[in-house]
Amino acid sequence: MPTKPDYAAMLAVALAEARQGLAESGLPIGAAIFDAAGRLVSAGHNRRVQQSDPSAHAETDAFRRAGRQRSYRDLIMVTTLAPCWYCSGLVRQFGFGTLVIGDCRTFQGGVDWLRSLGVQVIDLDSKECAALLTAYIQSHPDVWYEDIGQAD
Repeated sequence: MPTKPDYAAMLAVALAEARQGLAESGLPIGAAIFDAAGRLVSAGHNRRVQQSDPSAHAETDAFRRAGRQRSYRDLIMVTTLAPCWYCSGLVRQFGFGTLVIGDCRTFQGGVDWLRSLGVQVIDLDSKECAALLTAYIQSHPDVWYEDIGQAD
């Protein structure tokens, strides 16, 4: 009998990435990709400030670090914040079957759209993820509203 993935442990990897992004003076958003057995494939964090690259979101960073895959259907994308429309498009384009989100309250992005397309969306409603990002937004509203905060 297959065991249920440990989504909290997966989110802990993405949270560590978010903290790394904050330590680099960037946005505290992290992501990780796991296989169906719960093994880490890759992890990344938002680097758009550090690299002056507006496309360097956490999900895209983890995706690029995963390298080519034969299929993404059985992979699990885990992110500390609901993906923006750009990253939601990545999840859709490559056919990820499952998306685990730490925080959907601060930002909704394309979550409802992904659900409507049959992506299994698991919202862990992490107070830690929400607190980390909320504190960042309060202290760096200019960076947040540069592109992500206005994407709704």
